[in-house]
Amino acid sequence: MSFLPVNQEDIRERNWDQIDILFVTPEAYVDHPSFGHAILTRMLENMGYRVAVLSEPDIKSADDFKKFGRPRLAVLISGGVIDSMVNNYSASRHKRRTDCYASNGKRRPDRAVIVYSQRTREAFKDVPVIIGGAEATLRRFAHYDYWQDTVRRSIIFDAKADMISYGMGERSIAEIIGLLDKGVPVSSITAVKGTAYISSEMPRESRLFNDIVIPSFEEVSTEKKAFADAFKIQYEEQDPIRGARLIQKHANRYLVCNPMSMPLTTKEMDDIYALPYEREYHPMYEKTGGIKALDEVKFSVTSHRGCFGNCSFCSIALSQGRIVQRRSRESIINEVILLTKKKDFKGYIHDLSGPTANFVNPSCEKQLTAGTCRNKQCMFPKPCENLKIDHTDFLGNLEAVRNVPGVKKVFVRSGIRYDYLMLDRNQDVLLEICRHNISGQLKTAPEHVSGKVLSLMGKPDFAIYRGFKTRFDGINKKLGVKQYILPYFISGHPGATIKETIKLTEYLMDSGFVPEQVQDFYPTPGSMSTCMYYTGIDPMTGEGVYVPDTAAMRKNERILLQFNDPKNRKTAMELLEKYDRNDLAKRVTRYKSVKYEEDI
Repeated sequence: MSFLPVNQEDIRERNWDQIDILFVTPEAYVDHPSFGHAILTRMLENMGYRVAVLSEPDIKSADDFKKFGRPRLAVLISGGVIDSMVNNYSASRHKRRTDCYASNGKRRPDRAVIVYSQRTREAFKDVPVIIGGAEATLRRFAHYDYWQDTVRRSIIFDAKADMISYGMGERSIAEIIGLLDKGVPVSSITAVKGTAYISSEMPRESRLFNDIVIPSFEEVSTEKKAFADAFKIQYEEQDPIRGARLIQKHANRYLVCNPMSMPLTTKEMDDIYALPYEREYHPMYEKTGGIKALDEVKFSVTSHRGCFGNCSFCSIALSQGRIVQRRSRESIINEVILLTKKKDFKGYIHDLSGPTANFVNPSCEKQLTAGTCRNKQCMFPKPCENLKIDHTDFLGNLEAVRNVPGVKKVFVRSGIRYDYLMLDRNQDVLLEICRHNISGQLKTAPEHVSGKVLSLMGKPDFAIYRGFKTRFDGINKKLGVKQYILPYFISGHPGATIKETIKLTEYLMDSGFVPEQVQDFYPTPGSMSTCMYYTGIDPMTGEGVYVPDTAAMRKNERILLQFNDPKNRKTAMELLEKYDRNDLAKRVTRYKSVKYEEDI
């Protein structure tokens, strides 16, 4: 095994006269299946193509983009696992100090996909440019941009790219490259699922897909109701089986977005994760201290993709989809065996999971033939009558990995849906997790206590979390171990008035847990919550939503939730007194939290 070429010397060693595909990424080159660039490049290599990786290119000129020569087929540009603006700036729009996905001292440019695509055009005027990754996926339609506080065009227009490959790109990229290799012009590739492209005229009626025309860029950028209407259609049609082709006019041209790619089968997932990854960062980063992002995932294993939880602030449904795709247990075990042979493996699998740890199977059989429901969710506002509630495979995977020679313990660190777990009549599920798979803490995400706010988040009633915590505490007492729930809460989400935040403050005080960090709501491209933030409208109901949209409002909410920080106490008390909660203000003055390690 070896890394893919990263320079001309690597090309010469392989005796290649030309590369087929140049893959450009703003992240350091890490050949590990937790990174999209590793999966796609290894997949293309396995298909027989000559692939070179250009990571963290210098954008001062097009020189870096030219160093491998002209690619025979295409340049693939990924924005990475996270949108460049989200990666570079905090929710308060302050520049972040570091980038864990970058090599020491390097930073990705703002709007990386656009910048890289433009430099590619300078280098090769006639080579097809395909953009993908989180940035292109979530900005494929006209979208609200939090950093400019405006609605921007689909990213494909600003990038001047030929196509977008959105979501999980294995199927669409393989099909696009296969067609290009057969000599099909990129302008003629219009029927691949999981892609979007520009048409100079209104597309003819499709024989493959139903067509829906959504409000134009000009409409959604000037009328907030039109933006909410467009989002609702995008959200409801996000399905590989029943989804429509969506058309959005931009001036005198048209964005055409085909339905999302079909989910991978278990065998296809197994094949993807069996590719010959090095599972390391490229040796060129050794002298600068390696790549921090690898530390968290090096000894983690992906068991599945997709999530039917549909939290409003999450973008997974718009990228991985709502239909869960899983690997076989044999595939998982084979990967774990490889990890145990790593010289720095200490016996611990840091995570065995997907977007939601205990969603390891599709929510119902119907999804696999008819797609997800257009006007109905699996978990919210109450569980669907067709929802399959079964943790057998989840626990079976954890046990099987635990029994691999050399493995001491398997952790579940990426969080579980406690509301789904509480639906299972087998109450030993949580017992097994507490006994075998927690490293002192179990991450959960109740997010808020207010029913009004939770409803807008697409989250269950807080009473379910209380019941879960009671059961969790009882089990750990029975086991005689000190293990704690680490709950996540969001401040500043649409619907969260200051009075709703005070309710959450009171709960934190009563529970004895005051978080050291609070997640400010971040209006990232493409999410339903971001649509609410920009429009003040719930796109699914058309009803108005209160939005804490000023910096002062958002800061006050965060201060209330972190009242125990000495620098916040005075302001927190003033806010409580202002809203006639003098009793709570007095409690703030007397409140003394126990050590953080004890109230995690």
